[in-house]
Amino acid sequence: MNKIKNLFFLPLLALALFSCQPAPKNQSVKADISEWTKKSVLYEVNIRQYTPEGTFKAFETHLPRLKELGVDILWIMPINPISVKNRKGSLGSYYSVQDYKAVNPEFGTLEDFKNLVNKAHELGLKVIIDWAANHTGWDNQWIVDHKDWYTQDSLGNVIPPNPDWSDIADLNFDSKPMRRAMIDAMDFWVKNTNIDGFRCDVAWGVPQDFWEAAKASLDSIKPVYMLAEDEDHPDFLKKSFKSNYAWKLHHLLNDVAQGKKTAADIQKYYTDSINKYANGSFPMQFITNHDENSWNGTEYERMGEAVKTFATLTFTVEGIPLLYSGQEAGLHKRLLFFEKDTINWSNLEMQKFFQLLTSLKHNNQALWNGSAGGSMNFVVTSAPEKVLAFTREKDNNQVLAVFNLSAEPVEANIQLAKSGEYQDYFSGETKTLENNTNVKLEKWGYKVFIRK
Repeated sequence: MNKIKNLFFLPLLALALFSCQPAPKNQSVKADISEWTKKSVLYEVNIRQYTPEGTFKAFETHLPRLKELGVDILWIMPINPISVKNRKGSLGSYYSVQDYKAVNPEFGTLEDFKNLVNKAHELGLKVIIDWAANHTGWDNQWIVDHKDWYTQDSLGNVIPPNPDWSDIADLNFDSKPMRRAMIDAMDFWVKNTNIDGFRCDVAWGVPQDFWEAAKASLDSIKPVYMLAEDEDHPDFLKKSFKSNYAWKLHHLLNDVAQGKKTAADIQKYYTDSINKYANGSFPMQFITNHDENSWNGTEYERMGEAVKTFATLTFTVEGIPLLYSGQEAGLHKRLLFFEKDTINWSNLEMQKFFQLLTSLKHNNQALWNGSAGGSMNFVVTSAPEKVLAFTREKDNNQVLAVFNLSAEPVEANIQLAKSGEYQDYFSGETKTLENNTNVKLEKWGYKVFIRK
């Protein structure tokens, strides 16, 4: 049975959920996440690979360092038990969920996870968890008790979302009872562990009206931050999600690093973009994540000498930047996805660099997320194929970012709207930039100026 939107289901379900799930004491349903997301930096946590133990307790020891790093929201990859049936590898995929209301025993207990969330909150960090609503594992009890909750072929066999995803079974969102059970499971984690939201895996494979009903139910408990693994459904951002993935830009950055595209193509991407970010929503920007690292290569494989260049770009363009486990340690290897493959933390060679970027983000309102920050205005340069330059301005804070997106040194003229005094963020030097200023940049060089 194909998945289709049930246009009549949302209003009734949302009404029922609001009426039967009042907000707990000391939680305000009127609170808005915009305050704590407006200048946030995301950090994706791979619990399995983070420590030799691969547990919540072992990861806790890194929380003070992550606070010092300057990240704000911890996105923890799926914490549920992993199905054994049709498992890939010896440990399986996090996204093959055996039980939506339980914790993977390899990581610890429910109490261990609650303690992790509490300690993160004590440090001022928020916590969101990864949620795979599109599918379950093959030994999830749902498939035994409610076969009709799953997509079936013409012979009545439950099928995966596609043949390559053989370790998971596709859920049928025509089933109203399944929808209710899924929302109940999401509510469970907010009620019982006080998490702050969800990163939703394969969000594009789930109907929009389900996400809207889920968000309504969750917000009746506690306002939550929702990140969609999606880019092609901008309507998701109206009522369900605060952020989605900037996949097209990410792939474009890879192409520029490999000489297949130029700086002019990035500017054209923004000029031609039809993806609207309404109601204070914003994209997530990244140079790596768990999918990219494991399947397409590390940022060093894909971007070579331009890693710092594109990392800086993701912290200065519009959107919330993401760091993935191990980036601050200069992770140069692809982490195995279905096996144990511990990150080596012996050399935090990139920690100070990313601290500079998180401080740049936090301390300059022009770079904040969504409507809290400033829009990008491109600056005309004499070398548009190589040099990308733009300004962002908000409440008297102006940032000028200039990037040489080529493997050759370049000297280019940039045409500012007006001259003024700027501080070079990375060198600390103050200089006057005229309306027409020459800027010299090494290969893959970059400069960020803050108007004084």
